[in-house]
Amino acid sequence: MNSNRNSSRGRQEGKKSTPLSRKSGTSNKKSSPLGRKNTKKSFSKVKETPKSDESSGIRLNKYIANSGICSRREADTYIEHGSVEVNGKLVTEMGYKVQPDDVVRFDGTSISPEQKRYILLNKPKNYITTMDDDRGRKTVMELVSNASKERIYPVGRLDRNTTGLLLFTNDGDLAKKLTHPKHNVRKLYHASLDRKLDLRDLEKLRGEVIIEGRKVFIDAVSYVEGQPKSEIGIEIHSGRNRIVRKIFEHVGYKVNKLDRVIFAELTKKNLPRGRWRPLTNQEVNNLQMLK
Repeated sequence: MNSNRNSSRGRQEGKKSTPLSRKSGTSNKKSSPLGRKNTKKSFSKVKETPKSDESSGIRLNKYIANSGICSRREADTYIEHGSVEVNGKLVTEMGYKVQPDDVVRFDGTSISPEQKRYILLNKPKNYITTMDDDRGRKTVMELVSNASKERIYPVGRLDRNTTGLLLFTNDGDLAKKLTHPKHNVRKLYHASLDRKLDLRDLEKLRGEVIIEGRKVFIDAVSYVEGQPKSEIGIEIHSGRNRIVRKIFEHVGYKVNKLDRVIFAELTKKNLPRGRWRPLTNQEVNNLQMLK
């Protein structure tokens, strides 16, 4: 009698242990559905990662930047505000992918990616830094009209009477980088003053000065070696309009001539006034590596 009870209890305990064996993953027929479920989960995670994003098109903001219109970040703003159409339809989706046969219009004008161009000009006096001028004044675009079949734009600006280095490109991302204050792009100027700069005034220009209520940091300032004390070299990162002239006005001097001799480590070497040249591949790479 006792042995029969024990046998019956054993069978009951065996039945009760089955759910526990499923949870613990014991290998049996009832546990196999759980095994298949785990396999599905790991397989779906692999599929979630797209492998052909680039082959399925180019992001709309990158397409616009590659067309020389603006930077990718600026393109996002234009897209959001309804400036872009693809195949006749307004597109405001940030991640939209442009296909090879799509027709993209920006403010009603058809655009397409261009080969990137980088042109360095040694700007003469009496040319204004703008694409065109409704008052008929000479613009820097006249000087580089034959430099590229692609439409290029000046990076930053030099005022009408300032001479020296001015870069042109249709690379919107690089132009944005070179003009944004956080990248601290180096600019070195040769200023010819109306009189000799007193040493005490030179010392006042070391470090920070307040111009029109805003701080301007002067990286370096010194007399030009071998020239009169009215010839000054000044290095800044600020891109504010007429800022070098305002710095010297701040200490009581007038700038008669101003020449930008270095811009983002580019120099005027072998580049006569009024002439332009394309950047070398190494120069382009150096600019793109700027942090």
